[in-house]
Amino acid sequence: MSSIELKAVEKWFGELQVIKGVDLSIEEGEFIIFVGPSGCGKSTLLRMIAGLEETSRGQIMIGDRDATAEPPSKRGLAMVFQSYALYPHMSVRDNVGFPLKSAGLPKDEIAAKVDEAARVLKLDAYLDRRPKDLSGGQRQRVAIGRSIVRDPTAFLFDEPLSNLDAALRVEMRYEIAKLHQTLKSTMIYVTHDQVEAMTLADRIVVLEFGRIAQVGSPRQLYEKPANLFVAQFIGSPRMNVMPTSAAQNTALPDGAISLGIRPEHISIGDAGTGHLQGTVDVLEYLGADTFVILACGDAGQITARVNGDSDLKPGDKVGLTFQEGDIHAFDANGLAITA
Repeated sequence: MSSIELKAVEKWFGELQVIKGVDLSIEEGEFIIFVGPSGCGKSTLLRMIAGLEETSRGQIMIGDRDATAEPPSKRGLAMVFQSYALYPHMSVRDNVGFPLKSAGLPKDEIAAKVDEAARVLKLDAYLDRRPKDLSGGQRQRVAIGRSIVRDPTAFLFDEPLSNLDAALRVEMRYEIAKLHQTLKSTMIYVTHDQVEAMTLADRIVVLEFGRIAQVGSPRQLYEKPANLFVAQFIGSPRMNVMPTSAAQNTALPDGAISLGIRPEHISIGDAGTGHLQGTVDVLEYLGADTFVILACGDAGQITARVNGDSDLKPGDKVGLTFQEGDIHAFDANGLAITA
């Protein structure tokens, strides 16, 4: 286990710069997740750490050594890909133990490490099966087991759950969270799914066009976004944003151009009351909650979160009241203004 530090790292493909001077310190045992829209550079950055992409400028430190020019095999990292990449003719036991066999370890040592990985991942009953006899979630656990036996400095995950259906994704999120608690290893994880990021990460790194938009715990990013990009990227449904002129009776700091409010911080009352007037457009019933999508004039489309037993219906005229302590203000550059 080791810390990892990126110092002003850049990646160029010819004239195109895709990673634009990233600085990041990852502590030993920390679970870090890279998120961002497609094309923001999150997978490229992970591959640079792994050594699968050359670093054009800057340094990558693993522990106390400069690993920038080291090949992947020398970095002591284990990577789990979106594709399981299992050998179909081999048993689970042989797939998990293959890296150790390739390294020339004794058979009894390989067997002990494979058995321990199988115990951690609950694969004991499947060791003699072949990949075709496993579910998608079980195959992904085999791929993770193949990494565990190497006792790596850190685990790198590149969208490992994207091939699984919704139910298996939930199951594997739990498995990966428990794995981190058990191994206490450094983990760096790439996903486009913010639910994975919010539920798994110690800290989230939000990337925008090859730069870090913000780094923080899931709660910090949700409650105190540094800018409009993070405010609207983190959270589902995303934060409502409107011109400050669209809302009535709001006390905002000087320089505020935009106002942000999350759906759960809006209450719905009678027309003519509150900070904003709207007409119910669509109701999305989700059981415990209902998302109310409203047309609100200059404020545009606004989403509010209410109890699932709400009796609102399309066409209702309502007033929206914002929780004052949960209003976010942003300046002309999209940066958050803090009191």
